[in-house]
Formats: sequence, structure tokens, C-alpha cells
Amino acid sequence: MNTKSKIVLVEDHTILREGVKSLLSSSQDFEVIGEAADGREAIRCVEKLKPDLILIDLSMPRMNGMEAIREIRRLSKEVKILVLTVHKSEEYVLATFKAGADGYVLKEATHEELLMAIKSVLKGKNYISPEISEKVLEGYLEGRKRLKSQTSWETLTPREREILKLIAEGYKNKEIAEELCISVKTVEKHRSNIMEKLNLHNVQALTAFAIEKGLVTRE
Repeated sequence: MNTKSKIVLVEDHTILREGVKSLLSSSQDFEVIGEAADGREAIRCVEKLKPDLILIDLSMPRMNGMEAIREIRRLSKEVKILVLTVHKSEEYVLATFKAGADGYVLKEATHEELLMAIKSVLKGKNYISPEISEKVLEGYLEGRKRLKSQTSWETLTPREREILKLIAEGYKNKEIAEELCISVKTVEKHRSNIMEKLNLHNVQALTAFAIEKGLVTRE
């Protein structure tokens, strides 16, 4: 008989967590060995229980899923991380995979899709819900090596970080200029410098970077 894959569920809504637990427990392939309602509890579960996979939400109290994923990945390179969320934006998808997730499933997915996603990730594959363009994942994986690390962030000046935040919030060059009382030409120069320093050359990538660094949050 095959050994069941050990799973930890991380979801702050009890009803949803119990529903997913019931679904997984009915399968011969999985065993739910732990549950958590926030990121901090999730980290403790991973350290103590050593699961094969952690199924985690992004929007949670105390410590959100994005922060927890980064810490879990730092603690373990082996555990598989599958995100189960309502967020559909490219920025969230990009930031989540960069943080260390292996898969991304929407909460509107069917039971069959969730089970398929878990099996796929456990086999070492990346998974993303078909409702989200696969180009998002492909673009991230192709450009992953070009994304700069912490050292790139440290090269940004306070003004550049301020402008990066506004870009991520959807401000156009003219609006940024008005907000900061500077010329559009100066904004364009700062924007060019930011892209050059980070080696990120579109708004989606800049926004994902800003989310990861905590400059902006998306509910």
C-alpha cells in the first residue's frame, strides 16, 4: 500500500478549512496531519510535523501567507507549497512564486482541480489555475534568474522607493509628478533608473517586487 502524503492546512476560516480537510481525508492518497489559522502557526507546524505539502491561504491575520511562504521556504527546501486563494491578479501570482510557492489554485476551483493540483505539486511540478493565464507563470519562470535580490533593493534611493510605490499603486508618470511636485521628465528618469537597477522592465514585474518588499498591499 502506498504511503499517504502528509499535508498541513493553513486557512483562517474554520468552515473552509474543515471542508478542505474533509475532502482530503476522503482520499486514499492524503493525510491531514496539521492545521493552522495564520502564518505563524503554519511555520510551527512545518517545523514540528515535517509535512510533504502545505496548503496555504494568503490573506490571514498575524502573519499573512506571503510572509509565511518566504519563511517556510527558508526553513525547508523540500516541503511543497500550494497556495489556495481568492486573489487572481498577476501581481499576486508573480510575488507568490517568487516567495517560494510551487502552485497557485483559486478558491473557486472544483474539488477535482484541487486534488489534481496537489498531486501535480507533490510530483515536483508547478501548478497554476487555468483561470489565470499560464503566461504569468511562464514569464516568471523564464525571468526568475534576472530578478534582483536584496542587494538591488538596497541600491534604490528613498525617492526611487517612493516612486516605485506609486507605480505599484497604479499612478501614471504625470500623476506621480503632481503627487511629488516634480517634473514629468524627472519622474521618467527615476523610473528608468529603477528599472535598470532592478532589471525589471514592466509594470507587472515592478508591482510584484513592490508587494514582496511590503511597499504596497492588495486586498
